[in-house]
Amino acid sequence: MKWTTAVRHVEELAVKCEELAGGPKSFTPLRVVQLWAAGDLLGAPRDLDRVTVAVVVDLPVEDVPWLSEPHGAEHWANATRVSRNPIRALWRSAHAPVWNHHVDRPALVWDAADGVAGEALAALAEGRGEQVRLPAPGEDEFRARLRAELAVALRALRHHTRAYEEKRWAPGKLTAVSDALWRAGEGYLDLLDAVDRDRPASPLR
Repeated sequence: MKWTTAVRHVEELAVKCEELAGGPKSFTPLRVVQLWAAGDLLGAPRDLDRVTVAVVVDLPVEDVPWLSEPHGAEHWANATRVSRNPIRALWRSAHAPVWNHHVDRPALVWDAADGVAGEALAALAEGRGEQVRLPAPGEDEFRARLRAELAVALRALRHHTRAYEEKRWAPGKLTAVSDALWRAGEGYLDLLDAVDRDRPASPLR
């Protein structure tokens, strides 16, 4: 995918977020409040396989554990064409920092209060993403963020494990429950690896 195409996908998504924010909740009950560009799109212009965005929703932190999809995410992805474009959406709660070990110093491209961030999109198009990214967190702040997310992810994993156990032998399809459990497990393990990498190496290793 050409760089110009990648930036256009994000710009079109930002515009779509603006449209949906003013629409009826009956059409898109999941309320997205911010869109951030992340990953390779923040660097120098080059061909990309896909673009990564952080999608911030007005839900409690516990409802948006790492790598999960909140209720209504599939409908939102279809309405915005994210499901049909080379875009990876990472869901985040508005009640915690958007950044973590993977969403590294993202750039805000749309906000429900201020609309589409035209200057930020122009900077991305010109390969000046560094100029519009969030500042880097301090080491202590970074470690605290990882630990907090890991705790949320563990609670989500336990919750979805219980839900799977209850549903496993019940009538009906198991896909939704098993998918949720898989995502909870993936998010927990990813954070566990990140916390492990951040620890000082043991002299016994």
